[in-house]
Amino acid sequence: MTTAPSATSPTDRPRTLADPDTPFAVVDARRARRNIERLARRADRLGVALRPHVKTAKSLDVAALLHDGTPGPVTVSTLAEAEAFADGGYTDITYAVGIAPHKLPRVIALLRRGVTLRVLLDSAEQAACVAEAARAAGIAVPAQIEIDCDGHRGGLRPDAPGLVGIGRVLHEAGCLDGVLTHAGESYFAHGADEQRLAARNERDAAVAAADRLRAAGLPVRVVSVGSTPTAHAAEDLTGVTELRAGNYVFFDLVMAGLGVCAVDDLALSVVVTVIGHRPEYGWIITDGGWMAMSRDRGTSAQPRDQGYGLVTDLTGRPVPGLVMTAASQEHGTLTARDGARLPDLPVGTRLRVLPNHACATAAQHRGYHVVDSARDTGPAPAIEAVWPRVNGW
Repeated sequence: MTTAPSATSPTDRPRTLADPDTPFAVVDARRARRNIERLARRADRLGVALRPHVKTAKSLDVAALLHDGTPGPVTVSTLAEAEAFADGGYTDITYAVGIAPHKLPRVIALLRRGVTLRVLLDSAEQAACVAEAARAAGIAVPAQIEIDCDGHRGGLRPDAPGLVGIGRVLHEAGCLDGVLTHAGESYFAHGADEQRLAARNERDAAVAAADRLRAAGLPVRVVSVGSTPTAHAAEDLTGVTELRAGNYVFFDLVMAGLGVCAVDDLALSVVVTVIGHRPEYGWIITDGGWMAMSRDRGTSAQPRDQGYGLVTDLTGRPVPGLVMTAASQEHGTLTARDGARLPDLPVGTRLRVLPNHACATAAQHRGYHVVDSARDTGPAPAIEAVWPRVNGW
């Protein structure tokens, strides 16, 4: 487990958000814990295991919050993440991106270390490669068949003619582990009713695929579903064994725009500094551009476009009407909307910006400065720790 370096030294005063060079990423531990506990309680009520996706935070310290400090089941999006989390003591990992044949030696190396690493596939070609690699190595490579529940990305439809054949190839090599689906279109499902429908469709697709395989005499141990919107909307997961989600630990403005969370739930922000003004245009200029926030404009397709992010003061309180509406590489432009008055923010003022897409914004930073709004609501909250990211650059 990575040990977070201290935010203080014996001879220094406690560091606060007023100290590090900007821009930098901040995690509010209180909000993150609250978000984690919310979904954990829901998974318990639904009677399924929770397999969090660590691609958002990519941090052993954040992951430690997920299972009370004990490594538990996780989902990853790269083999570098799988290797880093294996180094941190995680032994139950699903690599939820379709497997490329040239990556199988790295998969097998992790399996030989005692890590249960599942791979994902949706074609006969991939299944044949996995089966061949498993036989050559003399070790089973657990594989899940990706099911397409909504046309969002990859996968096989539950009624696809080739589904059973792929399952049989994997089973004969001792590799068939189960089925997995992801309701990616739920990120465009506005409101509780649409999200419940997406969750029901996600479950039905995965269970139907599993039932087809079982009817053909093939064992299906795992039926895995999940996305942040559907995980929070699901009402009945009969036939499902595990639930996956990742964005929920931090949440973001896209999720708030869908109604999955409130703005007050967003645990990730970026601290920037005011470096100039263009009063003739109604602009405040900061040192945080798209290199700090990412280019993600996910809320532009929502009824409420949040630009590149909503602006708060250092305590996390929103500055009324102030939005990051434009970005170049290292410059952010803040403007007022909805008739709000542009605030008087002198050069040197520090602000926090809440992101559209937590995964994309987190990827711009090496790690997180951690604050806890449950304990510190002062004008410049104390930095309690610095949590590095794995595979950060």
